[in-house]
Amino acid sequence: MDFLQAIILGILQGLTEFLPISSSAHLRIFGDVAGWGDPGATFTAITQLGTETAVLIYFWKDITRIIGKWFRSFGGGGGKRSTGVQKGDPDVRLGWLIIIGTIPIVIVGFLLQDSIRTAFRSLWIVAIVLIVFGLLLGLADRLGRRTKPIESLGYRDGILIGFAQMLALIPGVSRSGASTSAGLALGYTRPAAARFSFLLAVPAVFGSGLYETYTALTCTPGVDEACGEGYGLGPTIAATVVAFAVGLAVIAFLMRYLEKGSFLPFVIYRVLLGGTLIALLSAGVLQP
Repeated sequence: MDFLQAIILGILQGLTEFLPISSSAHLRIFGDVAGWGDPGATFTAITQLGTETAVLIYFWKDITRIIGKWFRSFGGGGGKRSTGVQKGDPDVRLGWLIIIGTIPIVIVGFLLQDSIRTAFRSLWIVAIVLIVFGLLLGLADRLGRRTKPIESLGYRDGILIGFAQMLALIPGVSRSGASTSAGLALGYTRPAAARFSFLLAVPAVFGSGLYETYTALTCTPGVDEACGEGYGLGPTIAATVVAFAVGLAVIAFLMRYLEKGSFLPFVIYRVLLGGTLIALLSAGVLQP
């Protein structure tokens, strides 16, 4: 893989990571359409380090506040002069929910890592999942009450959203799409559902990306399936940097858009993309 291809895939990763249309599906599909082959789960996971760094930058105040209050909650918050924070503080609860909500995707991702790198990347699965979860996103957006702010997020809802994020291990589901759909179905506002989705993804994506970076440094291109089509570390780093810059712009756009806009355009796009992919596979233009 040369650096031009890496930059193009990095742009694609940055454009699609935070929109509920599945970045892994787009990298998988585009790689085949362009004749470059499947970029591989390792390449996808490493470039996600770039987009998740964009999350850290954009939500820096939120993240540092949540972490600070979470640690201070162990100091005791009973007295007026105490430097501790009450354990019922919304930010403390968010800290716990991010930790607890990450557990499902970590466990399942570890147990099914071979399937994630191989069977789950079939284009037939990607196409079907794009359509099904696109329709689920549309239903959740239309039927959800959209009244709850993120401060009211409780443990039951946070855990349910964590299980929804776990489904994003299948290319085509979309990490932001799955967790945001769950948040909308549970009655949260669009900005609240998207915000928690982004915050929840941080530990899982960084953990996966660092692990896959280690894998990339130790695998043999062209031999180990985890290496994908033999993409080198240099081009992968270039793609990660580009994904960060593009992803930061996309987050800012999406959070502004969700103040008034709906998810309908993304639902239509997912259904059309999935339908087109099925047609191309059925005609033999693409191989699964």
